[in-house]
Amino acid sequence: MYLRNSWYVAALSSDIEAKLTALRILDENIVLYRAESGDPVALEDSCPHRRLPLSKGRLLNDNIECGYHGLQFDRSGQCVAAPTQDRIPTAAVVRSYPVVDRCGLVWIWMGDADLADDNLIVNIENYDNPDWKITTGDALTLACNYQYIMDNLLDPAHVAWVHRASFAAPGTDNTPLEITETDDGLIVHRWIYGNKPPPFYAPLVQFEGDCDRYQYYEAQYPCTAINKGVYVPAGKGGPDFKIDGLTYVMISYHFMTPIDANNTRYHWLQHRNTDPDNEELTASIASGARAAFLEDRDVLEAVHTGIANETTRHLNLGLDAASLQFRRNLDKLISQESDNSP
Repeated sequence: MYLRNSWYVAALSSDIEAKLTALRILDENIVLYRAESGDPVALEDSCPHRRLPLSKGRLLNDNIECGYHGLQFDRSGQCVAAPTQDRIPTAAVVRSYPVVDRCGLVWIWMGDADLADDNLIVNIENYDNPDWKITTGDALTLACNYQYIMDNLLDPAHVAWVHRASFAAPGTDNTPLEITETDDGLIVHRWIYGNKPPPFYAPLVQFEGDCDRYQYYEAQYPCTAINKGVYVPAGKGGPDFKIDGLTYVMISYHFMTPIDANNTRYHWLQHRNTDPDNEELTASIASGARAAFLEDRDVLEAVHTGIANETTRHLNLGLDAASLQFRRNLDKLISQESDNSP
């Protein structure tokens, strides 16, 4: 079950060129390409004649030519040529999807095209701020349902065991969490006081000694997560802390795109408030993040398989409160959308 009236990340901008790229999103086959204008185009990947994927055809200027009998479709999905016919069949149409190229990502709207509003795309704060640096983006495919990844991104405690060599530090296992509900989803957050920075962040922070660490995990419907880590010298943290020159901030943006019920494409970006010109540091951060997310993949794929094959019902713990609430709320939104569909 999916929330279709929403923007999903189809691909990194750099991966979409003037060639046909086949993707599967929300159980739908889609072909993407970049038009001569530079704009991305997304069409249903299925010729209406005999359902050969259009991605097996070729790109002629801005049109796709089917590789079976030469039907051509323009970027709106209309058939504009049918060389074997006296006239173009009126039913020769494929679905066109709204797409937007923004912040190094190609976004696709999977629902009612009339409802597609690009103002609803996730805002990446400070994206154009020259004092900040953002990674170019990365992606993994996980053999698990997207909701398990969202569970994981609402669960700060897992880092104490899954990411021992990177994100774990004293207090990550049992410091109490606060849960805040928003119009767009949920926020799980906490301060952890007076400990050493975790290994991943120790070389990044702008000060020596122990730190106060703020963990902020936000999940937005249907499957976007924003994780913010804030590090200040010990004694300076807390709900009323003030950002100063020693404050280190790392914001990770996570975008889950369901392929189907058992597979998910996971894109992410990372944004920091220091060293915008240090490309070596940027590469190191990107490499470390990917290594950590590979650890997540190993766990979540096994969780997906384990629950799919369980013979007794799995249990929930107190730390699952946020993810369970998020799932319930998302189920309601999906049900409401389904009820309102024509």
